[in-house]
Amino acid sequence: MSEEIVKFKGSRSGLVLVLDTTADFAAIEQDIRTKLESGSNFFRRGTVIQVLPGVLNEEDTAKLMKLFHQYGVIFRIADNEPAAAETVAETAAEPQQPITAAAADTGLTQNMTVVNRTVRSGQEVTSQGAVLICGNVNPGAEIVAGGSIDIRGTCRGIVHAGAYGDTSAFVIADHLMPVQIRIAGLIAQAPDQIEKPDCAERASIKDGQIIIEPIER
Repeated sequence: MSEEIVKFKGSRSGLVLVLDTTADFAAIEQDIRTKLESGSNFFRRGTVIQVLPGVLNEEDTAKLMKLFHQYGVIFRIADNEPAAAETVAETAAEPQQPITAAAADTGLTQNMTVVNRTVRSGQEVTSQGAVLICGNVNPGAEIVAGGSIDIRGTCRGIVHAGAYGDTSAFVIADHLMPVQIRIAGLIAQAPDQIEKPDCAERASIKDGQIIIEPIER
């Protein structure tokens, strides 16, 4: 599978849009639209998304501003390029230890914790709001979120969405193979043997039980 042409990285003031500049702009625009559609519960109204200066020309910037505006998302050119670039590149230097992180209150946006790396065995991520993992969740790792969980990678650990009783929360992963899924007060165990579809999946509560269904990113 080819590398993603569009990625969202965490920053102090919102999310940074990272693009594969070798890709055709039409493909970039379509990929962003798909991510906005599939991640509508993460990209809440008022979410700030920035791009580094010089990445896009004026015409393409205007097109993306219009696209993000359709979803109530604020898109702008980063006015602090060194700080934004440091945020995008800082993932490899983080120590491998238990993580407890809660997203800051951002007013109109849903609280979100963004983790730009694989969560390894023995590590834990907790948040009062949603959690976005840009990496894998390995066996022995645990993600606990008051809101929904989106894993841009493979999930083989323990995930608990809606940990404070939100039954509308869900779990999305590119490859959803967890040891255990919990949503609000419901628990589901992954079967020992199962043939998984080659696409992203979403776990949510329907008719009083957790169901898993394939989705398009």
